[in-house]
Amino acid sequence: MNRIEALRQKLPADSCALITSDVNRRYFTGMKSSAGTLIVFRNAAYLIIDSRYIEKACDTVTDCDVIKQERLYSQLSDLIAGNHTERVWVESDTMTLSEFERLRENITGTVTFNNSSDLSRIIGEMRMIKSDSEIALMEKAQRIAEKALENALNFIKEGVTEREIALCLDEYMLRNGAETLSFETIALCGTTTSMPHGVPSDRPLKKGEFILMDFGAVVEGYHSDMTRTVALGDVTEEMEQAYSVVLEAQNRAINAAVCGITGKRLDCVARDFIAANGYGEYFGHGLGHSVGMEIHESPCANTRDETVLQENMVITIEPGVYLPKKFGIRIEDFVVIKQNSCYNLTNAPKNLIKL
Repeated sequence: MNRIEALRQKLPADSCALITSDVNRRYFTGMKSSAGTLIVFRNAAYLIIDSRYIEKACDTVTDCDVIKQERLYSQLSDLIAGNHTERVWVESDTMTLSEFERLRENITGTVTFNNSSDLSRIIGEMRMIKSDSEIALMEKAQRIAEKALENALNFIKEGVTEREIALCLDEYMLRNGAETLSFETIALCGTTTSMPHGVPSDRPLKKGEFILMDFGAVVEGYHSDMTRTVALGDVTEEMEQAYSVVLEAQNRAINAAVCGITGKRLDCVARDFIAANGYGEYFGHGLGHSVGMEIHESPCANTRDETVLQENMVITIEPGVYLPKKFGIRIEDFVVIKQNSCYNLTNAPKNLIKL
């Protein structure tokens, strides 16, 4: 069953789904574009797309009919009427209020619009469970990122700046198979590593400092995500101790990441260990999040998410300790949930590397 067929089965008989977000449109059609409207009925589906993309869509989209966009609202009105549809579901999580108002003003006929979270929830639940092909693409993206890390470790030396380290990672990924970057690369040194999502600057690296790198590649729309913290030369005993706590917390969480555990409980496995070792107040973010066609997807592993993890969900495991004005450490892998264990998509070494 293809994804559009799976969505059809979840729609009430009198309803259709209107999909306009770039990510979800690509999820259902397999085609990357910055425009287009996918409308899915119980017994039919259509991609309406303008002249910039029509040729590509006709060549690549196979699970729905492709229509050239001419007068979008009239075309949508005709399709809705022709398919005897009474309710139109929209993506409440991504559609703006102005877009929704334009739909209501311009779609003719007697229809009601469902702008609750129903459609976004259904699509989100579909995207939570990854297929083998999706996992393979994320693993391919991760291998590119890992090679970029190897390259960066040979580049890092005293005096290079945070921006130069980030650029080294980015350039390697883009030159070696990445469609784009998963997000703006984080590369921090010294005291700035205490800011979990700090922005790389022209600050030069000094001996005895940590270097925290958080980055990822995208392959055919699917993201990877990893963080490694390494050191330039020897570091203090306090830094080594904190690193060992974070590493052990991550290993414990990875061992606990199996079908049936909730995101909240998985977070507790790492958080409780960090707290027991005196760093509880210095771990302020959630343990992890899902990854797929977006870098942050559901479910999450944090102090609130009660989602029960199921087979082929993907989750990051990224505990951290951040001591303000001193240093920070984060170690991040991402794993595929399985029945009695998890499959770690990340192969990069985790013992503290001293360059």
